[in-house]
Amino acid sequence: MGKMLVCFVFLCLLSYGDSGGLHLQGDYIISGWFPLHNSDSTIPSTPYLTDCTQGLTNKHGYHLVQAFRYAVDEINNGTQNKRLLPGVTLGYRTYDLCSLPASNLATLDLLAQQDDSSAVDSRTVAIIGPDSSSYSFTPSAALGAFLVPQISYEASNELLSNKILYPAFFRTIPSDKNQVSAMIQILVRFNWTWIALLGSDNSYGIQGMQGLSQQASLYNLCIAYQAEIPAVTNKTKQYMQDMVKNILKTKVNTIVVFANKRRAAGFFPFVIDQNVTGKVWIGTEDWSVASTVSSIPGISTIGTVLGVAVQYTEFSGFDDFERLSVPRLKDTGLKSPFNHSVPCMQNTNLYEIAIQGFSMSQYDIVSSFNVYKAVYAVAHALHNILQCDSGLCQKYKVQPWEVFHQLKRVRFSIQNTSFYFDKNGDPPSGYDIVTWVWTDGQWSFKVVGNYSPVPTELQLDASQIKWTGQVSPVTKVPESLCSPECPYGHRKLMTGQHKCCFDCMACPAATFLNKTGYTFCQVCARDYWSEAESETCKKRAELYLPWGAPLTTALLIYLGVTLFLTLGTAVIFLFNLSTPVVKSAGGKTCLLMLASLTVASCSTLCHFNRPSHIGCLLKQPLFIISFTVCLACVTVRSFQVVCIFKWSSKLPRSYETWAKNRGPEMFIFITTVVEVFISLLRMLLDPPFPSRDYDFYSDSIILECSKTLSLGAFAELFFDNPVEPTNNTEQHNPSFSLLEAPDTLIVSGLESLIVLTTERAEHPVQLSCVNICHNRFNWAADLNHDLGLADKRTDGFTCTVCL
Repeated sequence: MGKMLVCFVFLCLLSYGDSGGLHLQGDYIISGWFPLHNSDSTIPSTPYLTDCTQGLTNKHGYHLVQAFRYAVDEINNGTQNKRLLPGVTLGYRTYDLCSLPASNLATLDLLAQQDDSSAVDSRTVAIIGPDSSSYSFTPSAALGAFLVPQISYEASNELLSNKILYPAFFRTIPSDKNQVSAMIQILVRFNWTWIALLGSDNSYGIQGMQGLSQQASLYNLCIAYQAEIPAVTNKTKQYMQDMVKNILKTKVNTIVVFANKRRAAGFFPFVIDQNVTGKVWIGTEDWSVASTVSSIPGISTIGTVLGVAVQYTEFSGFDDFERLSVPRLKDTGLKSPFNHSVPCMQNTNLYEIAIQGFSMSQYDIVSSFNVYKAVYAVAHALHNILQCDSGLCQKYKVQPWEVFHQLKRVRFSIQNTSFYFDKNGDPPSGYDIVTWVWTDGQWSFKVVGNYSPVPTELQLDASQIKWTGQVSPVTKVPESLCSPECPYGHRKLMTGQHKCCFDCMACPAATFLNKTGYTFCQVCARDYWSEAESETCKKRAELYLPWGAPLTTALLIYLGVTLFLTLGTAVIFLFNLSTPVVKSAGGKTCLLMLASLTVASCSTLCHFNRPSHIGCLLKQPLFIISFTVCLACVTVRSFQVVCIFKWSSKLPRSYETWAKNRGPEMFIFITTVVEVFISLLRMLLDPPFPSRDYDFYSDSIILECSKTLSLGAFAELFFDNPVEPTNNTEQHNPSFSLLEAPDTLIVSGLESLIVLTTERAEHPVQLSCVNICHNRFNWAADLNHDLGLADKRTDGFTCTVCL
């Protein structure tokens, strides 16, 4: 290990001058890794590292170092908490992580310390840094084998939470797992379902894109185009130009750029060159608030930028510390006693950077506060190890693995916020949602919302976002859709490999759809109906004859008139039963016919209101049996006409037998019994019951009695047709009612059957009531007419039928 380190140091072009402000002696040393310069380039084939001071000065790294110094200074002086590590002095040793090779070299330096037993006094107990995930994988894996705790302030890659690969890694910035979730919630919030996804070609971008791609399908998001952003070289320039062209071809309006600030800064100039405007760009916490990206010339024209940023916390006192520390830094370099183990990474003069007067952005404050929390976390871990709660710390040589175990348990309050590490070494913090604001050409960002991972919640005030480009007239927000949402009453018909691209098809009748995103229509419940393209179902109308309906009242009046005529005639017959007119008309037989007609008329009451079980059982048999009695009487009277005018002379013995053995009464009785038997048999074998006909009308339900057209019903009606006399014209002008009885029944039955099976208009039940009442009314009127004829005739054998 030591020989490997010597090789690296030998190849390092260095300046051996002391560096001021970057090192401090103390009882326990904390190693700080910060990007004071940027000299990152393609990885050389040999372990070669130029002097970091030859790179560009990184103002953000300067603020991070100052936050590191500020935290150590506060703890050593007891400024914030005098009870924290009383009598103990913290020291630090910093490395300038200007490139990826610099990160690897710093790792080797600390590994050499772990292998060198003579360097126990200067051994680092914890590491603060580095600033990116790419720089964190190697040190986290290598130093994790020795359980040297590493607390990063900006490395957010989700893989670093894997405790099997990186057991000693902690961070004060949320994991990218939460960042991906925050981005998904933003896309869902604005219904941006048709997006392009770009990511840097390092572990940070690749892991972020994978996480977002996996979750996109769960939220019905479609990725129209996906690509990795490489470092800008002569070989990749054409690739970057083609990437922008492909984004324009897909016609997406929202682009998610999951990249670090270095890759984003190289990508956006190609966007500007191709005059891409009016888009919505969603950025990560690494570049969305970084001045290295916002300072690109012409970037204000690309559209609206929404970013995820680490939550801002007021960092009081830090700005004053930076300002007051500048004069002291000038003298610190002359007195620094440190011997640099890797001079090309430790020879920066902080004073030369400080005098440049860099301003501090909100991004700098947030990251600096993360460094501040990391230092305090180590201090609290040491406080517990040294048992300082008694007010006096028990100093001894602390091993890094001891600090590692205590970091998993620390919980403290800092700047009015609670801080701890979960089981994955991640903090319990969320994100701010920011948008870029341009005022007279000057860039700034504004917090427009926040995201909390536990519980998952996004709060966003869209009214504070200034949208550029075309916006929806309804939502006042830019749209990014492959196909617009189908209106209610329409389903999706997929037209390609993406579920976001589809045509809209109208739902047919009897179905509905009151939600968007469905590929099928929902069937209406049985008691409901709908027209085509419906979003709701309507309740079907129930067709029956209620008691309170105007038509019911009219029918009841009609029935009343019929009953009045029938009963009135019966009363007249009853009071004149012994008169020759009544006797010649049939006498008691006529009273029986009038009674049966009354019962038949009353059967219409079973047709009103909702069908009931009893009503369905009685409706048809009551009418058929009573009507059979009536027609049996008609048949008897007709037969008697034949007997008087033919049988009395040709067959006198048969006529005498018919008259003396009560032939008419027996015929009526037997006929009625047979009809009753048929009706009872039908009710037992094939009983009617209340039913609901859903099929005849699509928008209505017919409430009726079942088995109306069954075989048993036809058997009842068939037997009900009386034997009609064959030679009525030979008789002395018999009443027309006799001829009307069977014909009226047949015609009315056929009329009802045709209407019931073909038309079944809105009131099929009313038709039956009208038919029954109308026939009874006609027959009662004919009865009065017949009585008049019988009274005028002198022939006592006139066959007047009281129907």
